[in-house]
Amino acid sequence: MQKEEALNKLFESWSWEKADSITTLPASGSVREYYRLVGRNKSAVGVYNPDRRENIAFINLTTHFQKKNLPVPQFYAEDLSNNIYLIKDLGDTTLYSIITDHRSENGFSEELKNIYLRIIETLPKFQISGGDGLDYKVCYPRSSFDRQSIMWDLNYFKYYFLKLAKIQFDEQTLEDDFNKFTSFLLQTDCGHFLYRDFQSRNIMILDDQLYFIDYQGGRRGALQYDIASLLFDAKADIPANLRVEFLEYYINELKKYVSVNNKVFTKYFYGYAFVRMMQAMGAYGYRGFYEKKGHFLKSIPYALKNLKWIIDNSALPISIPTLMNVFEQLVTSKELQKFEEDRKSKDKLTVTINSFSYRKDIPIDTSGNGGGFVFDCRALHNPGRYDEFKELTGKDKKVIEFLNKEDDTKKFLENVFAIVDQSVEEYLKRGFLDLMISFGCTGGQHRSVYCAEGLAEHLREKHSVNVIVRHWEILKGEGKGK
Repeated sequence: MQKEEALNKLFESWSWEKADSITTLPASGSVREYYRLVGRNKSAVGVYNPDRRENIAFINLTTHFQKKNLPVPQFYAEDLSNNIYLIKDLGDTTLYSIITDHRSENGFSEELKNIYLRIIETLPKFQISGGDGLDYKVCYPRSSFDRQSIMWDLNYFKYYFLKLAKIQFDEQTLEDDFNKFTSFLLQTDCGHFLYRDFQSRNIMILDDQLYFIDYQGGRRGALQYDIASLLFDAKADIPANLRVEFLEYYINELKKYVSVNNKVFTKYFYGYAFVRMMQAMGAYGYRGFYEKKGHFLKSIPYALKNLKWIIDNSALPISIPTLMNVFEQLVTSKELQKFEEDRKSKDKLTVTINSFSYRKDIPIDTSGNGGGFVFDCRALHNPGRYDEFKELTGKDKKVIEFLNKEDDTKKFLENVFAIVDQSVEEYLKRGFLDLMISFGCTGGQHRSVYCAEGLAEHLREKHSVNVIVRHWEILKGEGKGK
């Protein structure tokens, strides 16, 4: 049974109504796929995940957390034979989207700070109350964040970030430091629930209520890990003074549940901040360097900024010289500094404009934002039908003159300009950095190229934006203009 068919069937059995629409939601860094199903009176988010054990972990954790009155999405129904389940539709507002909006308008505003304080108040409830009575045997892939789990993360960092970023190190002495570092981390209390991915994209806000998602990797572990994940969340870019204030606030909240020695807790906190950043950089390397998903590389400058701050403002009570040398290489690497230069060069909106052929795939947005527009130019008069234009493109004078004379072309572009201008103006106000617009025609050679060039010229004249134009079929030499 196809995924969407199975989700529709599950939705109908749960809601007693058919789904009027099913929409694919933006992909995350995992293999899970999310869909919004909307019926006459009800809606839900459908999840497809081929990893059965991870699905079982999520369902069991959700059921347990709901019994503890923790703010997680309500679980509706499951069909594990088809690797799917339904949960409450929490909308589209994440903490990260709020951070993005506030940063462009008010910096790290008082309103945003108050949201963080509410989140920090909730975290110990997950760790202490949520951990109470939890059957850790359902956790996946391991029941605890133990030596094996930590070493997985450290080697993930080594193989997918350090090696791909061409950082020099001695394999054996780095491995020795990894083992010493892991032994140090495990000396603290590791007996509470560890959420594992407690960061801004996994915290949602609906009707002013906080909800927490993506805890299926949770397990038993140290309290320091989750607060480090939140405070050193790379692209959240929390100001250093607020991080210190938030950590103090968290420790005071934690004391409502367990006894805490501030000095001891903080000593291990920075160790777990290091290991969390290494895990995250491993993910950036795997998704960015290895899988060529460019938007993951945009987090590297923020991660290195956080790494440098910890190096400058804390000291571990153990000697791990090879690992510390690796850190120093990272924060001074000229190769990695180019990602910071790329980030600074994109302080204003970049509009990427594509022309393509509908015989091939519609271009994919690699910025990670999704959205934008795809315009179908096939209703326009096609120069490719005429022999004199077959070997030309929409950039050639004769084709431009041909299409300039067509009233339908003029009307089409006027409508496109109006729609795009509206989005560009709003994106500029909100500080968004990426917008992608694509024009498709049959061959990807004449009409789509002409329209892409026309929009690029219009945007350069009217708005202060970066404009990138890519003519995919011309680049491949495959446009036939049919």
